[in-house]
Amino acid sequence: MTTQERSEPPLTADERTMLDGWLDYHRDTLALKCAGLDDAQLRTASVPPSELSLLGLVRHMVEVERGWFRQVLADEETPPIYFSDEDPDGEFHLTESDTWDEAYTTWQAEIAHARRLASGRSLDDLSDGRNKRGEQFSLRWIYTHMIEEYARHNGHADLLRERIDGATGE
Repeated sequence: MTTQERSEPPLTADERTMLDGWLDYHRDTLALKCAGLDDAQLRTASVPPSELSLLGLVRHMVEVERGWFRQVLADEETPPIYFSDEDPDGEFHLTESDTWDEAYTTWQAEIAHARRLASGRSLDDLSDGRNKRGEQFSLRWIYTHMIEEYARHNGHADLLRERIDGATGE
């Protein structure tokens, strides 16, 4: 696994730069929480009966990135990768064949695609797609939600990492 570094968000900037910075900071934080662990450690669940694991969190964030940027923002028809109607929490149901390399590569590809889809759009632009209730979202709302989603799951990642090897920190 490569050495993971985390970008610091700017202390002063325009709104778009600030939102990009905080989203990247939280993406980097999740990767940092996974750095240096092997696949077995990344599959380690928190405590029974929970199946929450670092690898599951990364796979979940693949689906979150896809859902908000591809499906809602750009109205792309993209099927889920890790879950299905039959297994709606499939991203957390890991097997020995699930690997960090696959999940990390997929996650980074979704992040890159999200950046391309958001590029050149105004924060006030409404999404091309809609949620299940038919609502549209501004890009500003999507960014804010994504930051919240990563921040919440990074809290989970803190606890998971501490359980695995005692590592703590931001």
